[in-house]
Amino acid sequence: MQIGPLTVKNDADFYVMGVLNITPDSFSDGGSYDSIAPALEHCEFLLAEGADIIDIGAESTRPGHEQISTEEEIARLLPILNTIRAAYPNIAISVDCYRAETARLALEAGADMINDIWGLTYDGEMAGVVAEYGAALCIMHNRRDMNYKNLIGDLKDDLSSMLKLAEKAGIARSQICIDPGIGFAKRIEENLYVLRHLEELRDFELPVLLGTSRKGFLGLLLDGVPAKERDVATAATSVIGYEKGCRIFRVHDVRKTKEALTIAQAVAEAEYGLR
Repeated sequence: MQIGPLTVKNDADFYVMGVLNITPDSFSDGGSYDSIAPALEHCEFLLAEGADIIDIGAESTRPGHEQISTEEEIARLLPILNTIRAAYPNIAISVDCYRAETARLALEAGADMINDIWGLTYDGEMAGVVAEYGAALCIMHNRRDMNYKNLIGDLKDDLSSMLKLAEKAGIARSQICIDPGIGFAKRIEENLYVLRHLEELRDFELPVLLGTSRKGFLGLLLDGVPAKERDVATAATSVIGYEKGCRIFRVHDVRKTKEALTIAQAVAEAEYGLR
């Protein structure tokens, strides 16, 4: 999978995606980076901490969020995206969006990847835009109900349907990763069950992106720990994901997760022989 200058291989290596929310209302850091100067400064920080990809989001999708217009999303996104791309012409940039018009303008401004929380199902033109630009794509599992009959089976069926939309539009399978959608259309026990069975996603033979960072189910498990204090828990779930085959990790705290994954990879690759 090629994300701008970054080649993502589905092997032992891992890749950390740093979250840059340029929204006023995101659950963890809303209002912290919603103008050019602080957004650019935080991008620099994420890169210094070791981020391989910067994921920019201009609309909060936290539980209970209020949807904004396409025009407002674009107005938030483009000045910051243009500034970051000009400052860092050779980094991998993903844009977290589900509307085709936002995706088109983001790709024209230099984004390398579209991270679609609706897996091409919200906007019927999204798949065509991604195909037109030859961009990388993350297809995340999501649905409008939680009426699961077989959680893992239904999740895989939903992802298969989304992948067919990508194939029909002409998006190269080699340019796609999938995301199980932790925290989206899933209750706490369902999030945990998906984490326990992430190895099932290996059947797709695609890179798997895991996004558990600071999410609400972690706070519930930790007796109400605030969002910004969930980074150790995030790192723990990332290690679980790595051991089960995930290779891209979308997080707020890049350093903690990168350190945890470095140890997990070292253990996974350790060999010992008597001499």
